[in-house]
This record gives sequence, C-alpha cells and structure tokens, in this order.
Amino acid sequence: MQRACRIFGLARATADDLKAREAVPPEQRPAPGKRGPAGAATDEGLVVHVRRVPAESPFTGEGYRKAWARLRPQGIRAASGRVRRPMRGHHLRAPRRGGHARGPKAHDGTITAEEPDALWGTDRTTTVTTGEGAVHVFVAVDHRTCECVGLHAAKRGDRFEALGPLRQGVRGHFGGFGAGVARGLTTRHDHGSNYLGDDFRREPALLGMASAPGFVREPQGDGRAERFIRTPKGQLLWVRTFAPVAELSEALREFKPFFYPQLPPVRAAGPG
Repeated sequence: MQRACRIFGLARATADDLKAREAVPPEQRPAPGKRGPAGAATDEGLVVHVRRVPAESPFTGEGYRKAWARLRPQGIRAASGRVRRPMRGHHLRAPRRGGHARGPKAHDGTITAEEPDALWGTDRTTTVTTGEGAVHVFVAVDHRTCECVGLHAAKRGDRFEALGPLRQGVRGHFGGFGAGVARGLTTRHDHGSNYLGDDFRREPALLGMASAPGFVREPQGDGRAERFIRTPKGQLLWVRTFAPVAELSEALREFKPFFYPQLPPVRAAGPG
C-alpha cells in the first residue's frame, strides 16, 4: 500500500477512504449532499423559504442579501451563498439594468492614500427601527488605515446630516473645529443629492477639506466606505433591533471603538 501510494502520489488516508467506499454496495451508499454540519434547512427546504420571501415582499424583486437578512429573524440562518444559488437558479433575483457601454475604466483602480488623514471616504446606508421607521446611517473611513473616523445615525438623510461623520473625524483627528483646521484632507463621496448640495460643500471647504467625488457608475472609487458599511450591517444592524434613533446612535458609538479603535491625532489644530 505504501509503495502504491508513493507511485501514484496519493496520501495513505485517501487510499484507505477510497478502499472503504468501494467496499460499500452502490445501493447502500448515502446520497451526495451538502458537506459539513447540517444547516437550518435542506437545499430543497431552503428553496421553499427563498420563494416565499419575494412573494411576501411589496416589491417586485430583491437581491439575495435582503432575502438572506429577512430569513434570519425567522430562524432560518443559512449562508448568503446558499441563498444566492437557489435565487439565481430559479430566476428570483431582482432585475438589473444593463446600462450603456462605458468603455475603459474611469480610474486606475488605486484608492489607497499615501498617508493617514489625507483621503476620507464617506457614504450612507439605511436601516429600520421599530419606533421611528427608516433611519439613515452615515460613515466616514480613512482610505489609508481603513479606520472608521465617524459614524452618525439620523432620521433624515439630507446634506446636513451627511456632515455628521466628517465633523466627528475632524474633532477627533485634527484636535479642533475651525477654519482651515483640516487643510490637506480630501473627501471621497458619490453623486447623491445630499453630497452635492451647497451646504455640504461649504462647511468642508471652510475647514480646508477638498472634495473628490467618485466617477459615475464606478463605486470602486469609494471602496473603503462601501466595504466598511458591510461590517456594521452584518454585526449590528441585521442582528439587533432598535426602537428610537437615540438607541441606534448609542449602539453605533459602542460599535465604533470596539471594531475600529480610534488612533491618536496625527496633526495639531491650526490653519497650516
């Protein structure tokens, strides 16, 4: 056996396993299925649950992540990949717009800054509270260290609330809040109306911050903030329920230093 394994390049355990399988008659062999521990539902049962989600939803189509999130409170905790496969196989995913040909990529694929506090990315997501309905969560992330510099929750998602995480970051990383205190810092954001309003532009400009909007239909340009949002979604927003916005804000304050500890300011306050 050792000589045969050495010639054919097989491990001894693999040869023993193959030999044991051949000793079992074909009619007595277990049917192939999911490897590893059994989940909350079989593959056939998961298809039934996945079909029920879009049928009960008021929308015409939803992505697999929303279906995965809605099954979790019902006790059906399956990996997002297992939810995506039946939705794709049974054509249950939300329709996507093909769009027009964009030609070559608009940017070179590099979004990492050369030093901390040189480029911050900001973005917004939404969640639902039991007491006040839909709530907006704004984030700001350093493109060099991937550190979360600001987290802000508000009922409204306008341009004034979008400044919340940037204000937190300026006070924490530049030691103050005044004219020119954040000179040399650039902010990256998308083309949402809350980020293109005059009020959102004037206050960062007063602080000395420059604006660098991402390219249209190129979300990779704000990849730091996009990726960070997935962490509080999976670890906080989709796991716990909150009644008022104040309760959600307190949970975000506790979440921020636990997963992304605050670094000491690298610059002193001042206009230069």
